[in-house]
Amino acid sequence: MSIERVRDIALALPETVEEDHHGRPSFRVAGRIFATLWDERQLNVMLNEPAVLTTVQEHLHACEELWWGKRVRGIQVQLERAEESIVQELLADAWEQKAPKRLLDRRTSESKTPAPIRRAAP
Repeated sequence: MSIERVRDIALALPETVEEDHHGRPSFRVAGRIFATLWDERQLNVMLNEPAVLTTVQEHLHACEELWWGKRVRGIQVQLERAEESIVQELLADAWEQKAPKRLLDRRTSESKTPAPIRRAAP
């Protein structure tokens, strides 16, 4: 998994911007960081502790707990071992935990809108 692909996935989330965070790229929604590219091989994704524990158990080969002081603050993803689907899911979950309610409400209503029916040409 490349950092370019991580960037594409993160920036595709509504109102996400990339900004510097102490010399490292960070992805933010409404000014709140939900992920940082620690280096070319590691992505830090900010998630709550229950999500961290579940994810680490399911994806031990690519994910480990990210500690800040004495608390688990997220997941550190080893990009060379991670499948794209895992990174997509983690970034979406972290985005949802940081996004303002107005964005979550809009995203929920958009996902409930039925897809248009496509009819074959006669």
